Amino acid sequence: MKAMILAAGKGTRVRPITQTIPKPMIPILQKPVMEFLVELLRQHGFDQIMVNVSHLADVIENYFRDGQKFGVQIAYSFEGRIKEGELIGEALGSAGGMKRIQDFSPFFDDTFVVLCGDALIDLDLTAAVKWHREKGAIATIVMKSVSREEVPSYGVVVTDDSGKIKAFQEKPSVEEALSTDINTGIYIFEPEIFNYIPSGKEYDIGSQLFPALVAAGAPFYGISMDFEWVDIGKVPDYWRAIQSVLLGQVKNVSIPGIEVRPGIYAGLNVAVNWDKVDITGPVYIGGMTIIEDGAKIIGPTMIGPNCWLCSGATVENSVIFEYSRLGPEVRLVDKLVFGRYCVDKTGAAIDLQAAALDWLITDARQVLPTQHGEERRAIAEILGSHPE
Repeated sequence: MKAMILAAGKGTRVRPITQTIPKPMIPILQKPVMEFLVELLRQHGFDQIMVNVSHLADVIENYFRDGQKFGVQIAYSFEGRIKEGELIGEALGSAGGMKRIQDFSPFFDDTFVVLCGDALIDLDLTAAVKWHREKGAIATIVMKSVSREEVPSYGVVVTDDSGKIKAFQEKPSVEEALSTDINTGIYIFEPEIFNYIPSGKEYDIGSQLFPALVAAGAPFYGISMDFEWVDIGKVPDYWRAIQSVLLGQVKNVSIPGIEVRPGIYAGLNVAVNWDKVDITGPVYIGGMTIIEDGAKIIGPTMIGPNCWLCSGATVENSVIFEYSRLGPEVRLVDKLVFGRYCVDKTGAAIDLQAAALDWLITDARQVLPTQHGEERRAIAEILGSHPE
């Protein structure tokens, strides 16, 4: 069976992470989110997978290759061009990307599934496809019901009693919402769908293809299903996704490493004296990380591999990416640290280098200067840090 993963977007709402990591490759405890999708597809018999790529395409292609090590076959459709030796992404939109593959050679010759590459899902795809076929649908959206208070954050789908889609509402207010069923970015199509998609132009599934199907009165349905769906469309979503995994709320994602203490998981060769640190789980610490005596970690928190927490540093309810060094007495609460950026849970980012604070949170591979200027000493005193 055939499927497609949409992986060409720039992921602007997940910056600064997506400046160097394409959104489908964002790690959920060291495993790319797209890998979970590939595993789900394989489990339900979808073993031929097309992936459209654009932004940082080589990162995705170099990781998954032809899919052999994941038990599937994978091929890629690059959307863009080369200019002066560099790949320039020029995404065609979700529907345009599908059409480009079909125009190249008619790959989709039977019922196929399309998944957005930025969500963790635990869905019975087999049951969804069965329902789709029984309806005689040309297209089906897999929906999820949310509380009325959550509706303004999503695209709402309005159906009749038979499940046929009548209308869409993009992030309506609680008062205006005509439904609590939301679009999860999981779609089932028949090959006839390509009759509704123009060739050679940017075209979007949600904002263009679906309204065209409604206007044409096509057999277009929505099925509301109860399943785990963790969206990582924005930085706050990603931060909450890591929390959910650490708290054991995502069924198909287990915490890696060895449980060295109740609720505390560690990768290989973590350098720490467990009796001289204060750690309250759930916490994951990646391999080859140094935790100095006197450091404090309060979960749910993820510390990536090859990090370094200096004595007196406190990390609470945070996500720390690999190769981060947190200086003495640094206190991080509800933060995400990625390279030179420190991001709060609302998505607001501080460029530590531009703010002259890159010596408090640095790359663990960097040699720290032994002397600090008077200005840095003053900042350190204000922040409660004590540089050498």
